[in-house]
Amino acid sequence: MSNRLSRREALDLLQSDDLIGLGMAADAVRKRWHPENVVSYIIDRNINYTNFCTEYCSFCAFYRPMGHKEGYVLPYETIFQKIQETIDLGGTGILMQGGLHPELKIEWYEDLLRAIKQRFRIHLHCFSAPEITNIAEVSGIPLRDTIARLRDAGLDSIPGGGAEILDDDVRYRISRLKCSTQEWVDVHRTAHALGMRTTATMMFGCGETLEQRMNHLDLVRRIQDETGGFTAFIPWTFQRENTSLGRFVKEEATAVEYLQNLAMSRLYLDNIENIQSSWVTQGLKTCQVGLRFGGNDVGSIMIEENVVSAAGAHHRSTEEELRRMIRDAGFVPKQRDTLYRTYFLN
Repeated sequence: MSNRLSRREALDLLQSDDLIGLGMAADAVRKRWHPENVVSYIIDRNINYTNFCTEYCSFCAFYRPMGHKEGYVLPYETIFQKIQETIDLGGTGILMQGGLHPELKIEWYEDLLRAIKQRFRIHLHCFSAPEITNIAEVSGIPLRDTIARLRDAGLDSIPGGGAEILDDDVRYRISRLKCSTQEWVDVHRTAHALGMRTTATMMFGCGETLEQRMNHLDLVRRIQDETGGFTAFIPWTFQRENTSLGRFVKEEATAVEYLQNLAMSRLYLDNIENIQSSWVTQGLKTCQVGLRFGGNDVGSIMIEENVVSAAGAHHRSTEEELRRMIRDAGFVPKQRDTLYRTYFLN
C-alpha cells in the first residue's frame, strides 16, 4: 500500500499533543472498515485451567510456582461445569489459558479438547503462544505437529496472549523465561499456515520506549501482510498493583496514552479489520471513548477473569451495560462469535 503510514510518521503522531486529531483520523479508518456503524462484543468465559507456572513473569500476579499450596490444575469436570454455565448465559466461546506447566504433555490437552467437543457445541479459543511452545517442549515434538494435533483434537483458534511487547530487550527485562519474540511469531505463522485464525495483542506501559512499541506494531503488520491470519488486534495497559514489576514501573499508562495507542493501532495496522477497545483494564468510560479512537469491538462481558484482576484490575460489566455503553456512543451493539462474525446474532 503506497499510502501506508510509515514508521516515522507513526512515531511523530504518538509524540504529538493533538489527541483529538489522532482520534479523528483513526475514527475515519474505522468507518471505512465498518461503515454499518456496528460495535461488537462476545459472551464467553476465561477458564484458567492451571496457575502453576515456571516462568515467573514480573508483571504477573496470577501464577504460582510448582508445589505451592495455592497452585491448582482444574479437574475436567470443573471445566465442563464452567462451560455449561457459559452456554446457559448465552455464551458462544471459551478462552482457555493457563500457566506453563512443566508436566502436562500434549495428550492431556488433546484428551481435554476432545472431551469438551464431545459434550458441547462451543468455539475453543485456547492456549497462548508461550503455552503452545511449552507443550511442544514438554512433549518433545515439533511446533507444527503440536498445533496440528491440538487443532485435530478440537482447538478452533489461538489467542494472542503472551505477546506483551514483541521486542526481546523488553521481554528479557519483564519475562526473561517466557517465549522469545521469534517463538511467538512462529506459533502464529504456523497456525495461520495450518488454516487457523489467531488474534494479536499488546500489553504496553511496562517501561518500554515508543520505538519498542513500534517494533511490535511493525511485526504484527508484517505477519498480517504475509498470512492474513489475525482476526483482531487487542492492546491493553500493564496493571501494576500486585506485581513485582510494579515496583519499578511507578506510573500506569494514562487514559490519554491508552487512546493514543489504540488510535495508532487502527492507523498503523491497516490490514487488520478489528481493533478492540478494552474496558477490563481501562474501565467502561475510557473504553467508550475508544470507540471514537478506532475501536470497533469491546471484547467480552467476562463471565470469569482471573489473570488481569489478580494484577489489580477490578472492572466488571454485564451484557446490558456493554450494549448501553455502545448505544450511547452512537453505535449499534451486536453480539459476535470468536471469529468476529455477527451476521447470525442479535
